[in-house]
Amino acid sequence: MSASQPPPVFIDLLLEDQALELRVYLKNLGAEIADEKSSKGIEDDLHKIIGVCDACFQDANEADIESVLNSIVSMLVLINPERAENLILAFSEKLSKASDAKLGPVTLRVLWLLFQSLEAASTMRYHVYYHLVQIAQATDQIKSVFKDVEHLKSQFAQCPPSNEQLQKLLRLLHQALLGSKQTELAAKVMVELLSTYTAENASQAREDAQACILAALSDPNTFLLHPLLQLKPVKFLEGELIHDLLNIFVAEKVTTYQEFYKQHKEYIVNKLGLDHQENLRKMRLLTFMQLAETKTEMSFEMIQKELDLAPDKIEAFVIDVLKTKMVRARMDQMARKVFISSTMHRTFGKDQWQQLRDVLCDWKANLGAVQTGMKSFVAVAN
Repeated sequence: MSASQPPPVFIDLLLEDQALELRVYLKNLGAEIADEKSSKGIEDDLHKIIGVCDACFQDANEADIESVLNSIVSMLVLINPERAENLILAFSEKLSKASDAKLGPVTLRVLWLLFQSLEAASTMRYHVYYHLVQIAQATDQIKSVFKDVEHLKSQFAQCPPSNEQLQKLLRLLHQALLGSKQTELAAKVMVELLSTYTAENASQAREDAQACILAALSDPNTFLLHPLLQLKPVKFLEGELIHDLLNIFVAEKVTTYQEFYKQHKEYIVNKLGLDHQENLRKMRLLTFMQLAETKTEMSFEMIQKELDLAPDKIEAFVIDVLKTKMVRARMDQMARKVFISSTMHRTFGKDQWQQLRDVLCDWKANLGAVQTGMKSFVAVAN
């Protein structure tokens, strides 16, 4: 086979013959490999082929590169699973290290094919997926390999990774999602990571807990922060400044944050790397939500006082609130008032669950009354 012509995916050949074809092809591309079968068997053949398979990366044709790599995949999935483990690891590492803007899409497709070809109970699925995420992170393609936490769990339902492996994967996913600006998904992944710690080892999750809090505080679209306080690694931070700051965002008002900022400006800006103006924006939104829980209308003067806003900033702020869809309201500029229809609760604890239960009970009773009325109407009509 000449180096100018790519090999097909050799599914109709014996493994040994496939290996020989690949050896010849890669040698013609300049790879340091013999063009004869190994006397030690197919595993040794594959080991040597994988070691020099990056010789095909110089090819300008993406389809040719993918054909070579898929040939290797077709061989890996046919040999004894136990003897294939080290080969699969070597192949995955080779592709993850070689990926760039050009090769990223190819290596993603090839490793995804390998991942899907492995038995659902194979322990190697975890390792291949981890390298998939590495490639996706490097090429900003994380959406192609990660949907959500529940889907991730389903991928490993028959062979769950160890707790340490899962933590390592979730950290990588969190970094990749943050890098691609998917802050909401990143926050969910970090919460899942923290939930893997117990009371016994929560102290080991210090860095993860701090990263989780920072991600939640800095995300302009994350407003429900109360659940973080229930996580054991976050509880372990009680008494520290970052935990105090989280508590302010969970339950306090703008003025409390401003006092905290005056005392710990260096910590917030330089140590945590948070943007003070963005913090103020979020605290004002959260304070407004809290006020809206108990009020059906608010005057501009009240908003100005409670949120420490300049008079000419109030209308723009209310519009900003409505854009978040956390609060449903109507602004009357002439009356200088905001009329509240509904709001998302800033915290959702026992009282909020009781309130929801009461609403559902009333709804059930009303449906019962409607049903009774309809039966009476039908009876009279008949």
